[in-house]
Amino acid sequence: MITYFTDTDTDITPVEANEYGFKLISMPYNVGVDAVYPYVDFDTFDSKTFYDMLRAGTIPTTSALTKEKYIEYFEPEFANGNDIFYVHFSRAMSASFGFMDQALEELKAKYPERKFYEIDTKSITIGSYLAVTEVGELIRQGKTPEELIEWAKTEVDKFAMYFFAEDLKFFRRSGRVSGLKAMMGNFLGIRPIIYMSAEGKMVSIGSEKGREKALNKLISYVEELGENVKDHKIIIGHSDCLATVEMLKAKLIEKFGDLDIKIVTVNPTAGSHCGPNGVGICFHAQHR
Repeated sequence: MITYFTDTDTDITPVEANEYGFKLISMPYNVGVDAVYPYVDFDTFDSKTFYDMLRAGTIPTTSALTKEKYIEYFEPEFANGNDIFYVHFSRAMSASFGFMDQALEELKAKYPERKFYEIDTKSITIGSYLAVTEVGELIRQGKTPEELIEWAKTEVDKFAMYFFAEDLKFFRRSGRVSGLKAMMGNFLGIRPIIYMSAEGKMVSIGSEKGREKALNKLISYVEELGENVKDHKIIIGHSDCLATVEMLKAKLIEKFGDLDIKIVTVNPTAGSHCGPNGVGICFHAQHR
């Protein structure tokens, strides 16, 4: 038997994880000295309250998942004779995976007959969400672990994710975005455009002044890079700004016609870095 895992940094909720047959690893964030584990410390993510907390001045921090936590998730599966397949957010974005490797080294010494497979989505939030749900569909079709790995070799790099944020202080503090200038973006209305690179890192690739221009820029990437867009879901992610989401959705429909659009709320761990009022899009592309 194989047990499939994903994690909360992919924006998958427990209900969705269960639908696809995934167990969910909770990636923590910290408010002050208190660590919070999504869907362990609460059942439903109250995104409005969380992002209002950020608007009021709280800036949560994040920390890596420990080796001990990974062992807690994985050892019961190995002990029960199950192999593990983990579809996760980008290795390049977190020290968590170094601790995961340590846990696996320890567990494999104890359970040498067990196998561990992984797909690095090289993304986070909606970029990972689209990849994880497509993997979930392939699992439903009966694809083997080896077939999933082969699929990932070409398809992971075709999930393009572009987004913008309104409050730069969250990104500046986290240091998670390369090429992000320390500009007075909030005052000037400048919105940096950020994408997930082929290396699995967030990179600032430009900026637009005003929400309208920023949304149009996101649409331009779909026009330029989109591949078989109508055969795949388009994911719109947001950190509590549904009015902006509706604007983006309307623009997409106007430009491309009928599309399979899914709206997703950015999880609190990733939201701690991007802050409120961010909007992004993930689509199937020729390349990132």
